[in-house]
Amino acid sequence: MRRLWLTGYRSYELNVFKDDDPKVKVIKKVLTERLRGELETAADEYWLITGPQMGTERWGLECGLELQHDYPQLKLALMEPYTDFAQRWNEANQEKLAVIKNKVDFTAPVTDHPYQSPQQLRTYQQFMLTHTDRMLMLYDPEYEGKPKYDYRRAQQFEEEHDYPLSLVDFDELQEAAVEWSEAERERQNQN
Repeated sequence: MRRLWLTGYRSYELNVFKDDDPKVKVIKKVLTERLRGELETAADEYWLITGPQMGTERWGLECGLELQHDYPQLKLALMEPYTDFAQRWNEANQEKLAVIKNKVDFTAPVTDHPYQSPQQLRTYQQFMLTHTDRMLMLYDPEYEGKPKYDYRRAQQFEEEHDYPLSLVDFDELQEAAVEWSEAERERQNQN
């Protein structure tokens, strides 16, 4: 069994405020390609484990749901740092989380009570690191944001354990955006 922690920027950190933003298509294309590369070498059970955040984590689960059609060994888990994680979100975002939670193979909170302290987030990080074999992050160290805490903790963990950390940075996203826009132009010219 293999287990991958997928995380990264929240949607607002990437200036994405609508699900149909072209940036989402590019990000999902890159995530899908990376996940497909992992799955091509994994015949045994493969868990994509992520959190509830709007942005990379949700997009990763959406990519995973699509990939499950071709890769039945892929299982999806959504782990929340604490109960009632999304209670302060607006109704539309709470609904999006509820929908994705109903589609994944497993979901649970790491701590069994609502938010009480930052220690719950550290507990969540430790849980994710010790229950996965590697990490894939949509993150560029030159542009920190909230994922910097997971990135730094994963780097520390990597020093003491065999824990590969892979990044999708802005250069890779830019290359994918150029390819995507060229493919879109070509598609439009054919129609």
